[in-house]
Amino acid sequence: MPPYSQKSIARSRGFSRSLATSIFTSGLKVPCSDKTTSANAKRFGKDRKGTQRYRCLSCSKTFTTQERVEGKYLPLDKAVLCLQLLVEGNSLRSVERITGVTLHPLLDLLLLVGEKCERLFDDKIKDVPVRDVQADEMWGYVGMKEKTKKRKMAADALSVDATLGDAYTFVAIERHTKLVLAWHLGRRTVKHTVDFTEKLYEATSGRFQLTTDGFAAYPDAVAYSLGTRVDFAQLIKIYSQPRDGEHRYSPAEVVEAIPSPRWGNPIPERICTSHVERHNLTMRMMIRRLTRLTNAFSKKWENLHAALALHFAYYNFCRIHKSIRCTPSMEAGITKTVWTLKDLLTY
Repeated sequence: MPPYSQKSIARSRGFSRSLATSIFTSGLKVPCSDKTTSANAKRFGKDRKGTQRYRCLSCSKTFTTQERVEGKYLPLDKAVLCLQLLVEGNSLRSVERITGVTLHPLLDLLLLVGEKCERLFDDKIKDVPVRDVQADEMWGYVGMKEKTKKRKMAADALSVDATLGDAYTFVAIERHTKLVLAWHLGRRTVKHTVDFTEKLYEATSGRFQLTTDGFAAYPDAVAYSLGTRVDFAQLIKIYSQPRDGEHRYSPAEVVEAIPSPRWGNPIPERICTSHVERHNLTMRMMIRRLTRLTNAFSKKWENLHAALALHFAYYNFCRIHKSIRCTPSMEAGITKTVWTLKDLLTY
């Protein structure tokens, strides 16, 4: 197709010659709308947000040079700002008020980046040499708590969505590098515990010491997935009876912690779950839907899964840990630089 002249474009658009000359300027070299070739283009006004638009003289398509999220209208810089607010503990509604991006595009962005972060985690966190690993599970819920779900099922005699109710996040962290090695969202059952230990098997290499809490499903799951690769021990905590008025909101006081070696040769001084429990606090603070005693909670299982994937990727690759003064992935030798949220979004 021959290049369009200013006269023909002005005539087709109803512009005067002087107005057409001011709008269309020659000599621009910008990427064409198909993003594969570089072609001559002319300025073609601005969109409703004030972004400069261009028209290709070869294919006559109009486009902007502003980077956008893959398959979305949302500009890339605005998407990065939304993600930055999310990983720092803001709710979806607060991000909506701050950025002006409405709820549904935010949820679409969360699901998109969650999928990318999960793929990044699977690609990078694999066969990592480790020495001391701690594992724990953290409670949350989707839609409603488990007791409410059971009560509604009994009262209404109707089936309730299976994804609603309690949702536990299993986490394994390396004590020295602070690297999150594996995570799994599921129920607190034997099956989901085995799924978690299988992920831990894929993520690690060599022999290491593993410490968990006293959950009864761990010994069989660890034996099935990791076998004699680990020196396994459990830290069993004894809790006191809650006092009057504290049983609902306050956690029970730990009166004793009993180290219990299971097999191998675990070093008694390293039988500890303090680091992974401290990371649980980090999750509570940085993931708004997991904050206790608020009205923030996930309405759908896939939204919680995406939020967790974003958090763990950000924690491993982007967030500088104060105790090691770099990211956990750099300390573990997986990456050499600090990643940005833009890197996660475009992975």
